[in-house]
Amino acid sequence: MKHAATRMLFSYWDSLRGERAAPERGEVEPGEIRHILADTFILEIEEEVCRFRLAGTRICALFGRELKNSPFTALWDPATPDDGNRQIEIVTRETAGIVSGLVGHTARGDTLDMELILLPLRHRGRTQARVLGALSPALIPHWIGFDNLSHLSLNSMRVIWPIGRTETREFARDDDPVERRRRFVVHQGGRG
Repeated sequence: MKHAATRMLFSYWDSLRGERAAPERGEVEPGEIRHILADTFILEIEEEVCRFRLAGTRICALFGRELKNSPFTALWDPATPDDGNRQIEIVTRETAGIVSGLVGHTARGDTLDMELILLPLRHRGRTQARVLGALSPALIPHWIGFDNLSHLSLNSMRVIWPIGRTETREFARDDDPVERRRRFVVHQGGRG
């Protein structure tokens, strides 16, 4: 976790959940995270569709529109539309958090390094109903308000497993070839 907003949100969420896999949505107090509200959002998952229930002002300003009720998948690169779905699926099915390195792209070709965190929330007893997240830029761009992000692309992703789970699963794309590199090379010969 590189960005302050990501670290603060994770720390707050972690303190709320205690020994549970995820805290309840009703436990989240906006005043407790007021310094990062501009970068924070809540997603709602209903009937397999993930939409923004709330979105911070900085996130909306970066995209140049209000994101409430917009599908989460609409933010992603049309060439890789499953990147957003894959992350939500891991958060909801595994009750695990995700930290991702992203690049935001404008229509003019400018790019913006960003960090995304997605954390599960329980809502009325259901773990797969809400996701708490933050999307924060590495730097506030000079073009904010003049140009908008058109889409996001995924650079890296790390899973934050629930308490007591230590497995590390690979979530590779089905169409990605896996290249295995050897780490050590043995050269024939001796000490000479």
